[in-house]
Amino acid sequence: MIEYILMITAVFGAVLALIQRDLLKAAILTGIPGASLAFLYQYLLAPDVALTQAIVGSAILPVFFALAVYKTRRAED
Repeated sequence: MIEYILMITAVFGAVLALIQRDLLKAAILTGIPGASLAFLYQYLLAPDVALTQAIVGSAILPVFFALAVYKTRRAED
């Protein structure tokens, strides 16, 4: 039952990131599916994959997306 909740959370987090109008919020929300999948991998007894997913999917990827959005913003007139 818990694996279904984690999968639904991952899909809901991805959809939530897709419908955001603000790109910085969307970049930050990309960490929700990564964290959910990391918990799912830990629940399925794959701690090495869970640790990698937690580092890459929940931390590094959203930070890189947020930096890219921040660096490509247009100057306000």
